[in-house]
Amino acid sequence: MGVLAGSGCAAAPEPAPATESAPASPTASATATDAPTSGPALIPDGSADDNLPYFSAVIKGVWGTDQSVQGRSYIDALVAAGFPKAEMELTQDRTTVDNPADAIQFSVRWRGECLVGQVGPSTPEPTAVVLPQVPGGTCLIGQTRPIDW
Repeated sequence: MGVLAGSGCAAAPEPAPATESAPASPTASATATDAPTSGPALIPDGSADDNLPYFSAVIKGVWGTDQSVQGRSYIDALVAAGFPKAEMELTQDRTTVDNPADAIQFSVRWRGECLVGQVGPSTPEPTAVVLPQVPGGTCLIGQTRPIDW
């Protein structure tokens, strides 16, 4: 899964200090359509490995929509499913010449590890893995976009 670990081409910006605080609880604004209604569930006190099946189910839900190549859709779905937005990172949807990105990566820092997802036109189906944080406490290498919505 070297593609996930080596995403991005620019030098990484100075990362914010990593936190290992307990993840936030599901938001009150989440609706039944935002998160899987059966199958895996968020385990707030669980490890990244414990939550990988739920993370995977959430991203597969977005993959099956017409928003499958829009990074914001994955972040919004993960937030609605109870993952903490403050612990997320996201790569660009489009290249510097405004072409669709071949792959979009997104992540959630979770108890000192990273839940990392990858989707995009060059990815036949969503990929989700647990990876260690990179030096500096981030999950993705390279330039990421602000999650400021």
